Amino acid sequence: MGDKAGAVFYQQNVPASYPVAGRIERMKSFHEDLMVKPGKKVRLSELDPNETHGWSRADADEELERLRQKMYGLQYKLHAESKRSLLIVLQATDTGGKDGTIRNVMSGLNPQGCRVASFKVPSSEELAHDFLWRVHRACPAKGEIGIFNRSHYGDVLVVRVHNIVPKAVWSKRYEQINSFEKILAENGIRILKFFLHISKEEQAERLRARIEDPERHWKVSEADFRERQFWDDYTEAHEVVLSKCSTEWAPWYVIPANRKWFRNLAVAGIVVEELESMDLQFSKSTMDISKIVIE
Repeated sequence: MGDKAGAVFYQQNVPASYPVAGRIERMKSFHEDLMVKPGKKVRLSELDPNETHGWSRADADEELERLRQKMYGLQYKLHAESKRSLLIVLQATDTGGKDGTIRNVMSGLNPQGCRVASFKVPSSEELAHDFLWRVHRACPAKGEIGIFNRSHYGDVLVVRVHNIVPKAVWSKRYEQINSFEKILAENGIRILKFFLHISKEEQAERLRARIEDPERHWKVSEADFRERQFWDDYTEAHEVVLSKCSTEWAPWYVIPANRKWFRNLAVAGIVVEELESMDLQFSKSTMDISKIVIE
């Protein structure tokens, strides 16, 4: 990772449209307003996927650019410290915006210190192990940012909706997941989990847009339309996940995601604030710098 990032870290680039204090308070409200408090019962029908928390598109786009620059600098310090890591988990219904979030929010990160893992149908080798085996292998190493596009939560979502394993099996997994994530947290991995909340109507619009745009036909999948029939079942399954698995060490955030620009802003703001809260420090050189002579 280049030294340029260290300089970028100190650039503030605060939009002139509102004062610094106001910006900080508005960003902090994402943590407070969008986090699922541990033990709270979630009802997605009570959460508006169109909510923008008072942000305009223009201000959000401007702030997102500043946050991307800041994220790049914080990633540099995370890499330089090389003692801890950050895991970002993205979950959503089909067309919910996982790929778009990665593309728009994480685009400023240095790929050398960031890796994305996508979890699809388990292979025969993965099925021969416990359901968390493949997930643990994909967790970020010290100094890295890891992004899960879908995750271990599929094993309490898809398997529940489609009865792939008995209830006696999947019902135990919520606590197993909480314990697994606590192990990660106690070993230096910070965890942020984002559920990108869109409406059924918005999903329909996004599916139509894919059908009408030849350049996006490759994204049209029979599975998307088949799974849409189980919208209510998935909603219930997500509500249970959010209610049972938002913990102090691995909180869930429900991101209003009908408006993609607000989705990007909220996720970026929470990621940056989390990295800042880690108080990252540059590791000391193993050499005595004062004695180095370059001839």
